[in-house]
Amino acid sequence: MIESQVPLTVAPLDPDALALARTAIPDESTLTGVVRALQLLGDMTRARILYALARTPLCVRDLALAANVSESAVSHQLRLLRERNLVRRHRRGTVIVYSLEDHHVAALFHEAEYHADHVRQGLPDHTYP
Repeated sequence: MIESQVPLTVAPLDPDALALARTAIPDESTLTGVVRALQLLGDMTRARILYALARTPLCVRDLALAANVSESAVSHQLRLLRERNLVRRHRRGTVIVYSLEDHHVAALFHEAEYHADHVRQGLPDHTYP
């Protein structure tokens, strides 16, 4: 048993709500992927890199200039981002160019921006059907 799990001998207070909540939790493989991706998004340098790549593919030098960090720092962060499948690289002539793996990465940032804006302005949450 994982340390944070509650023993099954405890009776739920609201069995229907518990059943519904359990259906929202993805399988372990998917959950692991989500956690691994989100862990990487919590870094200012990586966030700057991903924001820049959301606009256009860039080489390491231009990413370093955009993120205002050294090329070696960008290279290190890109390695981590590539390992987690958040960015990909391809050759453009003699230069290696990086881009987002897919549109989902940019969508995560947009949703985080909306959340930050709501918190900053004290706005109520949107209701979803």
